[in-house]
Parts: sequence; C-alpha cells; structure tokens
Amino acid sequence: MSGIYADRFSGRHAIVTGGASGLGKAVAARIIAEGGKVALWDLDAANLEAVALEIGASHTVALDVSDQAAVAAAAKASNAALGKIDILVASAGITGATVPVHEFPIDSWKRVIDINLNGIFYCCRETVPYMLANGYGRIVNVASVAGKEGNPNASAYSASKAGVIGLTKSLGKELATKGVIANSLTPATFESPILEQLPKSQVDYMRGKIPMGRLGEVHESAAMVCFMASEECSFTTAATFDTSGGRTTF
Repeated sequence: MSGIYADRFSGRHAIVTGGASGLGKAVAARIIAEGGKVALWDLDAANLEAVALEIGASHTVALDVSDQAAVAAAAKASNAALGKIDILVASAGITGATVPVHEFPIDSWKRVIDINLNGIFYCCRETVPYMLANGYGRIVNVASVAGKEGNPNASAYSASKAGVIGLTKSLGKELATKGVIANSLTPATFESPILEQLPKSQVDYMRGKIPMGRLGEVHESAAMVCFMASEECSFTTAATFDTSGGRTTF
C-alpha cells in the first residue's frame, strides 16, 4: 500500500459501506493503516468478518443499504461501537442489467436505484446527525464518470450515479457552515469485483473511452478518497473529484 500518511486519521472513526471488497476494502484498510478506526458495512455477510480480521476493522454490520431501518440501526450501533462517527465513505453499489432502455428489466432498474442512490441517501441521512453533534464530518459518496456522461446500455447505473452527484452537491451546501464536508468521487472504470457483473464488451467499451488507455487501479481511487475523507480536505465541499484517466471533461 503506497503513499501511507502516518497518523493522518488518528482519532478519526469511519463507516465504510461496501467495505468487504473493492474500493471500500482498500479505503478501509488505508484509513486503519493511517491511524483511524473503521466500521465495515456490507451485504456480503459471509466475507465481512474475514475482511475485518484481515485489515483490522473495529466493527462490522451485515446489511442491505437499501433498507432504511437497517441503515438507521447500523448507524446507531456503529456510533456506539466506535464512540463517534467522523467519516462516511459510501461505496456500496451494483451495476444492474446491461441492455438498452426499452429492454431494461423493471426489477433491475428498481434494485440499482435502491442500492446506488436510495442507499447513499439513507446512509447520509442516518449518519449526518452524529457528525453534526460533534461539529465535524467528512462524507465521500462514490459516484461514477457514468453519472456525468452516461454509458450506453447502463441507464440505471448512469442515472443512479448522476443522482449521487446531485445529492452530494445539495448536501454539501446544506452542511457548509456546520463543520461537515460532503463530496463525491467520479471514477472511470477501475479493476474491481464489480466488473464481474458486466459483459466483456461493456468493459472494453469503457476502457476505450479512457484517454490513458487503461483501467484505473483501486489504490488510485482509494488515495483520492482518503484525501477527501481527511482534515486536509477543508475548503472543498459540494464538489466532485475525478479519477478518470482523462475521460471526464467537466
């Protein structure tokens, strides 16, 4: 794990959703390595405890982030277990079907919106009060370049990630004078287990749109997230941070 900043997160306590794999796991491991405590939230109950043991997470919750009551209970439990909540990194997400809009299955559309957009809304809604009570917070909502540009045959995913960007801009403005900063990350495709949900043709399309000519690596986005989640990110809120290999134009 390159570029570790010793004690950058000393005294800081974080919740990381989607923490059992991919970007969530990489971010959680780095926050812990830099002195913080982490509660891992993930739907993958079977893998969650093993990952927590591997990286040294302090607390775990197996849950579906699209269940608002479960998110509220998890926030209360994590606050009690950690002692406070300083950071939320909301990275749980799914891709959904890979088909044109006129063929898109209704159940897949609803599930993508429920996980990717409603789930982030619930996570923010239920953790922000704890941050406000302490006068400090950092929120990082993981969106996607697809939320800015749209990927063909990925309408639900693109729409959900556009919604995350809009939600975060609104939230960041609401909290701007409260000591709580909220930003979103818009990565291009990077090597992650989520790619297993996509056909090779879709992955090849997304790689072809990246000027650097390659997919990202998880540690590159994790490094950006950890800056966004740190005290160093102190005068940027309601914004998006880009890790797209040159793909995004705004």
